[in-house]
Amino acid sequence: AVGGAVGSGGVGAGGSVGGAGAGPAAPVALNTATVEQLDTLPGVGPVLAQHIVDYRTQHGGYRSVDELREVNGIGDRRFADLRNLVQP
Repeated sequence: AVGGAVGSGGVGAGGSVGGAGAGPAAPVALNTATVEQLDTLPGVGPVLAQHIVDYRTQHGGYRSVDELREVNGIGDRRFADLRNLVQP
């Protein structure tokens, strides 16, 4: 009997990118995080991470997590995925 479950992983229910354990252990601080730290968030790549930092620079920092919606590339769905993983 050679069988066995080879690929038992997969995308979680709802097709969300990431899922449990995919993000950082503690919320990422939007006002101090580096591009590399932001890049670890689910659904955020290096380009979007740079947009988040650029917005911070242009607007003097984030006062609220809700401001993340204003960043180019973050729509309602991505914001919903990120809102509990970040803080100002």
